[in-house]
Amino acid sequence: MILGNHVSQKGSNITVERLRFDFSHPTKLTPEELKKVEDMVNVQIKKNLPVTVEEMDKDDAVKSGALGFFVQKYGSRVKVYSISHFSKEICGGPHIRFTGELGHFTIIKEESAASGIRRIYAHLQ
Repeated sequence: MILGNHVSQKGSNITVERLRFDFSHPTKLTPEELKKVEDMVNVQIKKNLPVTVEEMDKDDAVKSGALGFFVQKYGSRVKVYSISHFSKEICGGPHIRFTGELGHFTIIKEESAASGIRRIYAHLQ
């Protein structure tokens, strides 16, 4: 864990080439923390892990341990995307089949999005 247990997703906007990711954290990330985040993501990308999807009832998804930061916006049936043992989340967007399809992850900017909310912008190449 890089920043602590208090971190949770607060928003995101993802395209094929870039992403914006908002998360709870009280202070600006140091260059060392940003590098650790980049390295952690790139290790998982290089492992070329399979990304699986399963459709299930929303309550069952939450009980299974899937993270659902915006559960209220989904209907009674949800898609749960899993990346090996690294990540398991409720999500509605399209996805890749293997993490290696993402290419290299580079954080290009980090800023405050709101009080207690940080935002990173990154490229996927």
